[in-house]
Amino acid sequence: MGFAEEIGELAGSISSIKDHLKTEEATKMALVVPFLRALGYNPNDPREVVPEFTADVGAKKGEKVDYAILQSGHPVILIECKTLGAELSTNHAAQLSRYFQNTEAKFGLLTDGVVYRFFADLDKKNIMDDQPFLEVDLEDWAASRSDELRRFTREAFDAEQILGVAEGLKYTREIKRLIGELLAEPSEQFVKLVADTVFPGRVTAQVRERFGPLTKRAFQQFINDKFKDRLRSVTDPDEDVSDDGDEDSKSEIVTTDEEIEGVMIVRAILAELVDPTRVVMRDVQSYCGVLLDDNNRKPLVRLRFNAAQKYIGLFDKGKDEDRVPIDGVVDLYKFADRLRATPRLYN
Repeated sequence: MGFAEEIGELAGSISSIKDHLKTEEATKMALVVPFLRALGYNPNDPREVVPEFTADVGAKKGEKVDYAILQSGHPVILIECKTLGAELSTNHAAQLSRYFQNTEAKFGLLTDGVVYRFFADLDKKNIMDDQPFLEVDLEDWAASRSDELRRFTREAFDAEQILGVAEGLKYTREIKRLIGELLAEPSEQFVKLVADTVFPGRVTAQVRERFGPLTKRAFQQFINDKFKDRLRSVTDPDEDVSDDGDEDSKSEIVTTDEEIEGVMIVRAILAELVDPTRVVMRDVQSYCGVLLDDNNRKPLVRLRFNAAQKYIGLFDKGKDEDRVPIDGVVDLYKFADRLRATPRLYN
């Protein structure tokens, strides 16, 4: 089983066990330890993973962090765990930061078993940053994030390489957050910038007041236009008329977040066999198709997520579709073997 599949299976198990995890220790055993195993580390080998690692802080002795991952006998990742559902607060990050400052570790990881926040010392050497450069939420797991997380696997771990991309990840994350805030409610400063740029006259307080809702509306229309462009780029011109044979039906196609996540999961499952760029989405009204080489004669799977009962369509040698009911998009990992067999049909 590949890395992305193991993480996907762990993510899929959360809903059935989370109500039973009432303590930090239970969270560690049920979620954090399997997460470490999925990354390729052996929690039973003290040469790789040390539980209750001593990280004395100043005059305080006996301070311990929940886990330390070692490389060549030295700690490289410190892990502070909290009970599932606990707020991963600034205070918790500050606690981890104290441990971080007192060791050789390159990375700090704060988690409640579902949300994993990765920190480094990008702003000031040996001082853990206030903000994580990477956050992974297993309850909102998208296989597209697997490449970022894969860097922390035992096999791929290279501290310098990770630090080389961490700054970009950190600021990309912050920029996306800022864009989200501006999209929801453009700031006065941003509205002024827009008005100064596009309004031909003097920008008075009255003009700025008018430009607030205009800026927000323009933002939303821009996003919608980009989304429609994306739909047009993935619409299959060769599909049946009943699905997308005319412009009216094309305009009714809506690609959902679940469908996009499903395509990302299929790419992750097939990554060891097929270059992910060859796995292409084509959405139509009745289903979201996933094709090999953007070829309608090479279907990999169909995602039928438009009704209360979701189905996936799997294909055999005769290209007959077998519709299988699923509970959620993560269930795709349960059919990894069948999905991996499909591209072999087209070789």
